[in-house]
Amino acid sequence: MNTENIKYENGRLFILDQTLLPNEIKYIEMTCLEDCYDAIKRLAVRGAPAIGIFAGYAIALFHGNNLEESAEYLISSRPTAVNLSWAVKRVKAAIESGNSGIDEAIAIHNEDIEMCRKISEYGLSLLRDGDGVLTHCNAGELATSKYGTGLGPLILGKEKGYNFHAYVDETRPLLQGARLTSFELENHGIDTTLICDNMASLVMKKGLINAVLVGADRIAANGDTANKIGTSGVAVLAKHYGIPFYVLAPYSTIDFNCETGDGIIIEERNPGEIKNMFFERPSALPRTKCFNPAFDMTDNELITAIITDRGVIYPPFSENLRKAYNND
Repeated sequence: MNTENIKYENGRLFILDQTLLPNEIKYIEMTCLEDCYDAIKRLAVRGAPAIGIFAGYAIALFHGNNLEESAEYLISSRPTAVNLSWAVKRVKAAIESGNSGIDEAIAIHNEDIEMCRKISEYGLSLLRDGDGVLTHCNAGELATSKYGTGLGPLILGKEKGYNFHAYVDETRPLLQGARLTSFELENHGIDTTLICDNMASLVMKKGLINAVLVGADRIAANGDTANKIGTSGVAVLAKHYGIPFYVLAPYSTIDFNCETGDGIIIEERNPGEIKNMFFERPSALPRTKCFNPAFDMTDNELITAIITDRGVIYPPFSENLRKAYNND
């Protein structure tokens, strides 16, 4: 699939509006920092690495006269996504040093493409031709850059002649699995079956799943991961059925200032997303209370391995995540 999620062309920044997929492919030009904030907030651009790439371009182009204030404003759009603050601070530092912010943003983008390729190769080394693979949420090219993270082994494997069968959780309430993951995998010619989130246990019990691949927006120093809501439940099921559960993410997603998942802020989104989004009519009464966190926390004890651009990292994560850092 050649559909790019972020385009920087001749000094202009465009995003593919992912809220319209899979029914409409539409690019929107960003003209100010407020446009960029809104694009992140409403998930028109989403996925930790993609948000970081986009934010790098955004702060480089639209920081205005107050770089510090603009950086803080943009970071506040998604406090959970560590890649967002990482990229903004990196471009900000480049500008403060007298260097080109846009060159730094382009470097971040190119580095992510290379990171995704490495993650995909490491992930593919853990799969076998013909495997059934369960995915949750979306961690492909739309959420990152070329290949993606969680979907990268499937996409790269297809290029190399592997044949996988992907079972895709729909991922309520925003349906990233249904709208985005199945869209990407189908476009790559990968055998894909969309399932309701509560069918994950059944396909595992039937022996159809050999591995689970998911992305992460933030990883604590002990290996706890902030994933799309519902991912921890999938991890519990995988543990029960003895199926490897792999988290795939750039090494930059690991936050060594956050020792455990307890320190990660879980964003609560508009409750109306549960009752109204993607429905012609509300699915519950207006007075019905809703709890709509954007993420949940997958405990490190449920994770088989964390696959990064620096390799496959196994437990104990508190020790081995830092060892990968020290080996840099």
